[in-house]
Amino acid sequence: MTVHPSLQTYADAWTHAVESIAELVQPLVEGEWNRATPCPAWSVRDIVSHVIGMETEMLGDPRPIHTLPRDLYHVQSDFARYMEMQVDVRRHHTAPEMTSELEYTMIRRARQLRNETRAPNTMVRAPLGAEQTLEVAVRMRAFDTWVHEQDLRTALNQPGNLDSPGAHITRDCLLEALPKVVAKDAGAPPNSAVVLDVHGQLEFLRTVRVNADGRGSIDGSPSLGPVVSLAMDWETYYRLACGRVRPAAVADRIKVDGDQELAATILRHFAVTP
Repeated sequence: MTVHPSLQTYADAWTHAVESIAELVQPLVEGEWNRATPCPAWSVRDIVSHVIGMETEMLGDPRPIHTLPRDLYHVQSDFARYMEMQVDVRRHHTAPEMTSELEYTMIRRARQLRNETRAPNTMVRAPLGAEQTLEVAVRMRAFDTWVHEQDLRTALNQPGNLDSPGAHITRDCLLEALPKVVAKDAGAPPNSAVVLDVHGQLEFLRTVRVNADGRGSIDGSPSLGPVVSLAMDWETYYRLACGRVRPAAVADRIKVDGDQELAATILRHFAVTP
């Protein structure tokens, strides 16, 4: 147990997801590590490398000194370049090297979280030299690790854990971004409401309300006259919001009522992960 209950929820969700990842990849033969995943341009090995790399950074380990190849065309930003470093440096590692480094990193991180004495609002290192609170950092690791667990499950055809602790944290993280998607990115009209109705392993209904100034907010109360209502299953929602699939590819899994043009614009801006 950590000292702070607010961190414990996120630490538990991270533990569940990262242990699931370890179980998924432990029996893989060498060729299976090269399977493509829904995470653009990343293989199973790349996903695991990313998870290892992010956790070693949380441990305070120095980042690798490594020059990226020039032909990584999916690397289009400083953020992507930062993330790719930990991935590319492990691209030639063997299956035993990957699983042993993952296990060792998990043990070290679990010990760090168990012995954590810093306050949740302590500022810690974030990607690209930025800073974030310890609570945000641990929460984001739970979110990121669960999403990548699902990437691996899709690639390996082993569905599961769509309602695990990490799924609930992912839901909350994604919903926080929804007011910006609706009000700013999609430009929903002032004094309007957009309803999102999600069913499946996680079920929830949320209303994004756009006030007279064009600012969005979100709550769990239904709206009597929404300009748009979107209904979809939880798997479709997280895959869209995490940029794992395009709206056109899952159009048959989305029910749209109301302003069709605005709905299409919202769905076009639905992906909120970098």
